[in-house]
Amino acid sequence: MEATVSDERPSQEGPATFREVFAQREYRAVFAASALSWIGDFIAKAAVTVLVYRETQSVGYSAAAFAVSFLPWLIGGPLLATLAERYRYRSVMVACDLIRMALMVLIAIPGAPAWLILCLLFATTLANPPSQAARSALMPLILTGDRLVVGLSLNSSTGQAAQVLGYLIGAAIAAVNPTAALLINAATFAVSAVLVRFGVRDRPPAMSAAHRSHLLRETGEGFRIVFGTPVLRAIALLVFSSMLFSIVPEGLAAAWAREGASGGLDTGAAQAVIMAANPVGFILGGLLVSRTVAPARRLVLIRPLAVLAPLALVPALLDPPPLVVALLAGLCGFAVAGLLPVANGLFVRALPNGYRARAFGVMATGVQVAQGSAVLATGLLAEWIAIPTVVGAWSVAGVLLMALAVAAWPTRETIDAAVEAAGNSVVPAAVQPRQPAEGSEPLDGLPGERGRTSQAVS
Repeated sequence: MEATVSDERPSQEGPATFREVFAQREYRAVFAASALSWIGDFIAKAAVTVLVYRETQSVGYSAAAFAVSFLPWLIGGPLLATLAERYRYRSVMVACDLIRMALMVLIAIPGAPAWLILCLLFATTLANPPSQAARSALMPLILTGDRLVVGLSLNSSTGQAAQVLGYLIGAAIAAVNPTAALLINAATFAVSAVLVRFGVRDRPPAMSAAHRSHLLRETGEGFRIVFGTPVLRAIALLVFSSMLFSIVPEGLAAAWAREGASGGLDTGAAQAVIMAANPVGFILGGLLVSRTVAPARRLVLIRPLAVLAPLALVPALLDPPPLVVALLAGLCGFAVAGLLPVANGLFVRALPNGYRARAFGVMATGVQVAQGSAVLATGLLAEWIAIPTVVGAWSVAGVLLMALAVAAWPTRETIDAAVEAAGNSVVPAAVQPRQPAEGSEPLDGLPGERGRTSQAVS
């Protein structure tokens, strides 16, 4: 059945159920594959830092092994994500899984020097942007209407749970045998590839070979569609702003715990509860809001939740004990999780199909940059100012920033117009790619505009 605009708009009825979402065979395959890959990734992250430290006895090398996974997004995320637009989404996801599986097996070979392990890790993470972009672009083709928002909430919450579970399992296995943890990760990629290959329908590429231009130009079109479309720009700024403060307690947890552990908690326990609080709050917020709040009401809640998220951390100015800090961080995570899946669902509905993977690359890179910049900036400030003061003042600034973001939030009519334009594959004139010379092929093809076969939504 072909997707219609009415399918994509939030209804006035109750929210979609988990049963309705999991009733979609393709979603079950993508969900299971993603969950396995996420758990395996975090198991490997915990294991590889131990492996590198054992080989080098260097904290710097060990930290580099952990941080290397962020580099592809920072140095070329949008460019790599654009590749997913050129090829079949299923093929991209399977190929990336198989590449990561093979490289993980190489990393697990005993006796490899630390520099080689870091190089192989970097090569492994280069497959993340195209794989994640393909999955993101595939989601609105599998789920429609409110099922998409609930599905995105499930994905986000599962990703957070996978982080906690993966780190715990990875640390436990790595203490005995880091190589085994890496081989487990390789196995999760192999199973993920099988699930996607046989559980996801093959669809033609969003961009056919005849409509390709230069990869850099195609990437630039992704930036133009995100920041040149008012609704998409408003969502992007809201998401990036929320990342600027929600990550801070987690990023400063180790130092915060050393400075303020009390109330019967030792330093390690204080750090653990602070770091775990935000993911736990995120899981609860994502699942509860998506499942218990009606679709139309969720759109209304975006603005108050956006302000509540940084506001929850302002009491840090009072230098509360670690358990209270954890409660504040959990409340912040709850608020962010309540707004992000709704904003994400709205974002993909307002995007023409031929731009979804590229736009995902822009958004994912922006999130990584925002999170890294926030932790770096607050960490530097904490060298001179007490951490509670830094976090509280940073959050006050976040409240002001979010107030500006919600003041500029588009009206419902503007949002509906953007969703309708995307459903008709209409790109605003301000962000349309430059037209080729007369007589040559168009640079980019959008479904329905260039005579391509439109993609059905199951």
